[in-house]
Amino acid sequence: MKIYNTLTRQKEEFKPIKEGEVKFYSCGPTVYNYAHIGNLRTYIFNDLLKRALEYNNYKVTHVMNITDVGHLTDDADDGEDKMEKGAKREGKTVWEVAEFYTNAFKTDLKKLNIHEPTVWCKATEHIKEMIDMNKEIQNNGYTYESGGNLYYDTSKFKYYAELGNLNLNDETNSRVEQDQNKKHPRDFVLWFGLGNSKFGSEHAMKWDSPWGIGYPGWHIECCAMSSKYLGNHFDIHTGGIDHIQVHHTNEIAQAEAALNVHPWVNYWMHANFLVIDKGKMAKSGENFLRLALLEEKGYDSMEYRYFCLGAHYKSELKFTWEALDSAKNAYTKLKKKIIEIKTTTKDGSDETSKYIEKFENAINDDLNIPISLATVWDIINDDTLSNKAKYDAVLKIDEVLGLNFKEMEEKAINIPQEITDLAQQRIEAKKNKDYAKADELRNKIQELGYIIEDTKEGSNIKK
Repeated sequence: MKIYNTLTRQKEEFKPIKEGEVKFYSCGPTVYNYAHIGNLRTYIFNDLLKRALEYNNYKVTHVMNITDVGHLTDDADDGEDKMEKGAKREGKTVWEVAEFYTNAFKTDLKKLNIHEPTVWCKATEHIKEMIDMNKEIQNNGYTYESGGNLYYDTSKFKYYAELGNLNLNDETNSRVEQDQNKKHPRDFVLWFGLGNSKFGSEHAMKWDSPWGIGYPGWHIECCAMSSKYLGNHFDIHTGGIDHIQVHHTNEIAQAEAALNVHPWVNYWMHANFLVIDKGKMAKSGENFLRLALLEEKGYDSMEYRYFCLGAHYKSELKFTWEALDSAKNAYTKLKKKIIEIKTTTKDGSDETSKYIEKFENAINDDLNIPISLATVWDIINDDTLSNKAKYDAVLKIDEVLGLNFKEMEEKAINIPQEITDLAQQRIEAKKNKDYAKADELRNKIQELGYIIEDTKEGSNIKK
């Protein structure tokens, strides 16, 4: 299996730290608002990666965080806390906001057939771990205190530019200097002290610490929680490409400073943006589209998953309603085909190994899902194959695609066993050229409320 590693900027053969096991961490949502469909594209990517690893017989431990404190409206330590912003907007407590949007996020995952992680971890339930990690960073000489906050001194970490390919001598593209307490614009907060007038003392979520009462910086959360559940060195860390230059760069700096390891994570994988009208989708802009809105407009959530499978995770995916319509039509056609091959008998070859090999080569080539999806259509359209062989092959591929091929058949048609048996008897009668018996069975099936449609590819049962 080969995957593209953002850290080395090349496709590499995947070699787990421990044979047969994979430990990976995904950056989860900040639960101050609904996830938009651009966010959900990244979580579909995480799901495809996990499924592909499991298909390759790895035992996967997948950890995802829920950020419910510490993430400011500007990722570079400026603006107000996103959770506080959500609470003011809705007239609720931050705890109520966090619970509501966490549940909404998990509902969206379920609708998209995204498997939940092995471990969910909330930031507010791991404050001790964050404080302990900050202590280690401080003990190892990477911090300074200023204006009531504890800062990470990025000049002390020699690998700081590595993941984001940063030019540390060029400040034109660095974060805007807003915080006068920083020695350098790229330094960042490990702990916000409420004595700092910039952030105020009315913050709802606050804890005691060696640096005074306050709350953790956003970047320390993922480091502390991932290391708790996955150890000081693990295989894969995923997220969106917007995390590369700030959030994930800062995660590496903190973790390696605290744990005295290098590398902390072997493979970094990042999903590209979903874009609309040439701009990335963002919760603060007009491009904010929710899964619920798609459903209100008559689209099934799985049609959106199908839409996402049409582009490689590293490619920008342009969203238009016309493109979603195309995905809807293709998915509807595919469902009909799968129901047909499941509920009708057609003789032919059972040899699908060339298709399975093509599919496996695709997923193991940096998760090439578009080719995997195309392979399903190749199987469906191969007239030399028996329907049973087709059905078994597409179910196997769906272990990774997650399009619910088996469930779509069960939902779409619920044929009683009695009807299925009569239909099979009719097929046998026709094979034996006993057409009178075949007609008798057809009439009996019709009396019971079902119709047999004969096509060139076989017989189809309908209510």
